[in-house]
Order: sequence, then structure tokens, then C-alpha cells
Amino acid sequence: MLDPFYIKINKKIILASQSLQRLSLLNSIGINPCNVVSPSIDETIYKNETPRDYVLRVAILKGKKFKKKFPDNIIIAADTVVVCGASILDKTEDKIKAKNSLFLLSGRWHKVYSCVVLFKQDRFYHKIVMTKVRFKRLSNSDIDYYIESKEWLGKAGSYAIQGKASTFIIEIKGSYTNVIGLPLYETVSLINGVGV
Repeated sequence: MLDPFYIKINKKIILASQSLQRLSLLNSIGINPCNVVSPSIDETIYKNETPRDYVLRVAILKGKKFKKKFPDNIIIAADTVVVCGASILDKTEDKIKAKNSLFLLSGRWHKVYSCVVLFKQDRFYHKIVMTKVRFKRLSNSDIDYYIESKEWLGKAGSYAIQGKASTFIIEIKGSYTNVIGLPLYETVSLINGVGV
């Protein structure tokens, strides 16, 4: 079994993600993909789709996009959403939506779901992880300051836990790296499982 802290640059692993955070997380434990590709897919949430079903479907679509192009490689893909109450808060580029998301998260617990998928030849393997996060009650000035920082752009739930929003967090139950966008324990487990 590979020790995740001593994995060398692997000429087989491709990361199918446009997230710099996912690449940075892999690099932080010594996994350096030979290629990073940006999947451009429709990430619309279907009516009555559960968060687990959504992240699994989207992560699979991201990886499948490159399966034929790189048949001899291991492809890693992932997707993350934030869920507060009955609302799935996906990524946004819209300031009003981001503000509404932060108001919804204020003073409450929410859940972060990620799915990591590993494609090897004609098979794929996956793990879904859920983490609970509790925000402090946000003031209007907290939200305005965060919106002006633009850290929320393209982030699930309109926040980045590794940035300024870390000051909003009272408590976390589960994987911290899952909230960033890639649960590392589960990712390394999948890599070890296929014998890379």
C-alpha cells in the first residue's frame, strides 16, 4: 500500500477539474497529476435530485468526458455541493445569489457533500463524503465584506473555508478537506485500492 506522503509524480493520474483547490490538495500530499483537464459540463440540478445523487452524477460526467481520450490513465474527478435545510447551494458567479446563500447559512448548521470518482480502464470507483459545518450568525457587514472579497466566486455554498470565511465557522463535524472540495482520505483510499 502506498504511503500518501511519499507518492511521487504519477504519470498515470489525470485530474479532471478546473478547481485550483483540488489540485493544491493533491499536491499537498505529494500527488502530482501528469495532466489537469477542465471539464465543461452541464451542472444543472435536476428536480427532486438528492445531494448524493447530484454529486455522484456530476463527478461521473466530469470523468467520463476524458475516459476515451486518455484510456490508459487513471482519471480523478469530483464534485461538491452545500446543503442548508432543503436547499442545494451550488457554485455561483452571481453576487445576489451569493449574498442570499450566506444569509441562509448564517447562524445555522449545513452539510457539505462531495463525491470523488476514480476511472481506471472500463471501471469506475467512487466515495461520497458528508461534513457538517456550523456558521456563526453573520452581520450585514460580515456578508458585505465577504461579497467584496470575491472569494465566493465559483464556490459551492458561496464560500471558501480555507480563506476569509474560516472566521465564520464555529464547528465542523467530519472531513475538513471535503469542505474545500476533495476529501483526501477517501481519494487516497481509492488510489491505493486500484494499485496505482
